[in-house]
Amino acid sequence: MSGQDWLEKDFYAMLGVPKDADDAAIKKAYRKQARAYHPDQNPGDAKAESRFKEIGEAYAVLSDAEQRKQYDGLRAMAGGGPRFTAGAGGPGGGGGSFEDLFGGVFSGGQGGPGASGAPGGARFGGGGGGFEDILSGMFGGAAGPGGRRRAGFAGPEQGADLTATLTLPFRFAVEGGEMPVSVEGRSMKVRIPAGVRDGQRIRLRGKGRPGQGGGPAGDLVVAVTVTPHPVFTLEGTTLGVTVPVTFAEAALGATITVPTFDGGSVRVRVPEGSPSGKRLRVRGKGITTAAGTGDLIVTVEVAVPERLTDAARSAVEAFAAATAEADPRAGLAAAAAQ
Repeated sequence: MSGQDWLEKDFYAMLGVPKDADDAAIKKAYRKQARAYHPDQNPGDAKAESRFKEIGEAYAVLSDAEQRKQYDGLRAMAGGGPRFTAGAGGPGGGGGSFEDLFGGVFSGGQGGPGASGAPGGARFGGGGGGFEDILSGMFGGAAGPGGRRRAGFAGPEQGADLTATLTLPFRFAVEGGEMPVSVEGRSMKVRIPAGVRDGQRIRLRGKGRPGQGGGPAGDLVVAVTVTPHPVFTLEGTTLGVTVPVTFAEAALGATITVPTFDGGSVRVRVPEGSPSGKRLRVRGKGITTAAGTGDLIVTVEVAVPERLTDAARSAVEAFAAATAEADPRAGLAAAAAQ
């Protein structure tokens, strides 16, 4: 920030405090406004974000004793604002701006009549030391050519983002809740939304490193790993479950009992002639998130017994003979040759 910026901005007015406010009053005013205009409280509001940055800039200066002293001194020199009116007895009796009066201070140019070559005149800007050198400490910037300090103040800076990894049990990922996370020696509890997926990255606003000079904190980005469940799978708000059925149930049709994630069960009708892999949808038996409630997808898997009794073997052989003309692989070779 340049010295001219300081002249044009009334930091006391920005925070709503008088010029003789003490440190406690300044801090109290800043915290109140920072809460009101914080981006988390006003998502997508560009005006609130701009206002938040302004009050952070004001607090960064007024909370620092040295910067506040320099700021007060510079504005007092300009009559408390960005414009300065010369007295009626000045050259030509006309008014002039602060920039005109100290022409070379901010622009690097030379002063008006008498500033160069006139007896008793002072040369501003140019080669040797001048008014800019005298005010160098006010602007606290890096040294310029000739060892001078350039005007510039560090404004509020947002804190850096942090990353962490988190492994969640399947049921916790589905239901959501608070989970402790440790990052850079800090332990905190973070809120995990219901229905988080394996591999998903969650951005937690304001949980990163603290900001500088009144700036907002950075974010914490959590990379999530979800441990598999022995029965259920999850895709968005949709739960999946694979259910074994007998050959007879698949061929003749049946009503089976399927477990649900909440510990209950639901009765599902398997249609006659259902092949292995057939998917059946049960409405409203998925998980519930802010986006709504999903469904339960039941996948039928025909179970083949490893051993058959003599009676069962005879029955299967009789079935094979009765369906000998049916070829489930008809057309497969022709399709493979395409």
